[in-house]
Amino acid sequence: MSTYSQLYIQVIFAVKNRQALIKTEWEDRLFQYITGIVQSKGQKMIAINGVSNHIHIFIGLKPSCCISDLVREIKKSSSIFIKENHLTPYKFQWQEGYGVFSYSHSHIDRVAKYVMNQKEHHRKKTFKEEYIEMLHKMNIDYKEEYLFDFLE
Repeated sequence: MSTYSQLYIQVIFAVKNRQALIKTEWEDRLFQYITGIVQSKGQKMIAINGVSNHIHIFIGLKPSCCISDLVREIKKSSSIFIKENHLTPYKFQWQEGYGVFSYSHSHIDRVAKYVMNQKEHHRKKTFKEEYIEMLHKMNIDYKEEYLFDFLE
C-alpha cells in the first residue's frame, strides 16, 4: 500500500532580537542555501522570501518529515552559512522558536504569492501585526510573553 499526502506548511522565524541583519545584497544566496537544505531533506520548496529581520518558507511536506527537526536544521545550517561566508559583520543568530501554519491545496497559489510579496507587505504592516493576525486567522491561542521578541 502506498502513502499519499498533501501537506503544505508555512514556516516563519526571525533574526534574534529582530535585528535587521539580512541584507538584500545577499538574501538570494541565503534563500538558495535554505532551499538546498529543504530539498536535501526530501521536501519541496514552494516559496521563500523575507525582509531584513525575518523569513517565510512555504514547503510541500512529506508525512515522514518531522517539522521541528527540519526547522532546527534550517536555522542551524543557515546560521553557519552566514557566519562562514562573512555575510554580516555582526553576530548572527536566529531567535528561538518559529511559527508554522498548514494550508490546503487550494491555498497554494495565494500563500506562495503572499510569501513572495513580503517586502511590499511590510511597507504597510509590521512583523508583529502580521504574525498576530496570522495567529488570529488560524484560531491559535497564544500568550503575548511567548511570542517573538518584537522590538517596536
